[in-house]
Amino acid sequence: MITYNSENTPFPKIKRRETTAWIKRVAAAHGKKVGEIGYLFCDDEKILEVNREFLQHDYYTDIITFDYCEGNVLNGDLVISLDTIFTNAQQEGTPYDEELHRVIIHGILHLCGINDKGPGEREIMEAEENQALAMR
Repeated sequence: MITYNSENTPFPKIKRRETTAWIKRVAAAHGKKVGEIGYLFCDDEKILEVNREFLQHDYYTDIITFDYCEGNVLNGDLVISLDTIFTNAQQEGTPYDEELHRVIIHGILHLCGINDKGPGEREIMEAEENQALAMR
């Protein structure tokens, strides 16, 4: 089950059923099943608070993924800053909707085991994001 909530910001204009079906397709393409996934859309101040409290990071980010996966079942909480997504879309010259969906699936790809911090991993993540976006 995938849930979508917002805090300190209006709920984004996403089609929940279509987004859920898309997430399930992407998970299946990685040999995974969707268990309990919770999205929280928020503002920059809320994500900074979460980043400080749980990760001891003192900076803004677009997404924080909390991984509770068990075997091939994806479980997790994903906190997404719509403020940062808006800023990133402007800086990249990307439509907001595309950037939003890129970040939505970015967290799912993390739950699938794809990382983006080590050498060469960012390029792998970007390729996976592009493949997932093509499945939308």
